[in-house]
Amino acid sequence: MNITITEVQPADIPRTIDFVMAARAEIFPMLDASVVPADLADFEQVYLDAEDGRFLIACCEGEIIAAIGYLPYDHRFAQLNYAGRRAVEIVRLFVSHEFRGAGLAGQLYEALKVQADASGVEVLYLHTHPFLPGAIRFWEKQGFVTVDVEDDPVWQTTHMHCLR
Repeated sequence: MNITITEVQPADIPRTIDFVMAARAEIFPMLDASVVPADLADFEQVYLDAEDGRFLIACCEGEIIAAIGYLPYDHRFAQLNYAGRRAVEIVRLFVSHEFRGAGLAGQLYEALKVQADASGVEVLYLHTHPFLPGAIRFWEKQGFVTVDVEDDPVWQTTHMHCLR
């Protein structure tokens, strides 16, 4: 089984969005699957054209089996202060069921981190949720620390970062 990790190219955008939307609908059934998030609607501008945007896919036999990206952090959470630092937000880490548990998520993150380091990124930020099995522990293993947990009965959004 030959798995390749590559940066998304313009020709890959439609199938990448399809993969992400399907994974998102499965993991977050409470969200409206017919609404395309802004970052995906403007995929090329956000991930390919922006200086602090990247998106990687993992493929096996031509099929996308995993994805991860980062985009410029937009400072929308008042409790997080990354002012004056080059900060990006890691988003859209999804791995197909049959490829989970084999280290692919870690490989994708490592490849993304190499690009962030080469670009001079100082803060890798993300948020996750405790209802996603193993997510918090996975990110802790990658060197992230929890900086805030929102007191929300549904989401309990867990904010994490890794300072470079």
